[in-house]
Amino acid sequence: MAGSTSLAARLYAPAEIAAQAGLVVHLHGGSFTGGSLMEGEAVATMLAEAGAVVLSLDYPLAPAHRFPEALEAAYGALAGIGKSRVRWAAKLAPLYVAGEEAGGNLAAALALMARDRRGPLLSGQILLSPMLDPCLGTCSLREVDAGPVGCHWADGWSDYLGSPDKAAHPYAAPSNASRLAGLPPALLISAQDDPMRDEAAAYASRLQEAGVSVRHHVQTGPTQWPIAYAGAPENGSCLCLACHHVSDFYALTAPP
Repeated sequence: MAGSTSLAARLYAPAEIAAQAGLVVHLHGGSFTGGSLMEGEAVATMLAEAGAVVLSLDYPLAPAHRFPEALEAAYGALAGIGKSRVRWAAKLAPLYVAGEEAGGNLAAALALMARDRRGPLLSGQILLSPMLDPCLGTCSLREVDAGPVGCHWADGWSDYLGSPDKAAHPYAAPSNASRLAGLPPALLISAQDDPMRDEAAAYASRLQEAGVSVRHHVQTGPTQWPIAYAGAPENGSCLCLACHHVSDFYALTAPP
């Protein structure tokens, strides 16, 4: 892969690639400590079937690689992809970041970094049940009754951050970012039975208040989110419904 950072990746593309198709850099879930390209296949496939070329990145995992190692590696790959996008799509194809769960955190952080570092220019960010709040105090998380011990989201945050003070960094926890203006349009998707439902809603609200164009969808339950990310986007499934939202988002954010 082009760029200063070399990461393994998988390429996904729709059956027919439209001339104006976008290029999506996708990051899988796994609470920062797990997940793989294989486990991200269903979401990456959905993003492609919605009408874009998708590069799914195999980023380094915690605790061996703590914040900001995975994020910097992903940003290096994103910058390289942005410069050489003609290898996979049109020269001026719109560029997106996307991710589910921990990958949604990294995608949101990449959008912040791309703004702050003046590139690459992103046309949008697609956040599926993103892990954005390390406080783990929302109602939707309490509803799953994960408990203070053995909660894989709490353990993932701990392994990713390494120390509590890192949670104050906006790139580590985008929900704590004090400046959200100037970010690309955002699509946030969660579900009524999604543990990340409330933090996704809170982030969508803050983005809107900052003047960012936001589309926020909450699927009706039961969907078994985020487990549902492992299933193919079959007719009637939550990923199939998400595909429609993503396709609409591509159309709204594509250049004229």
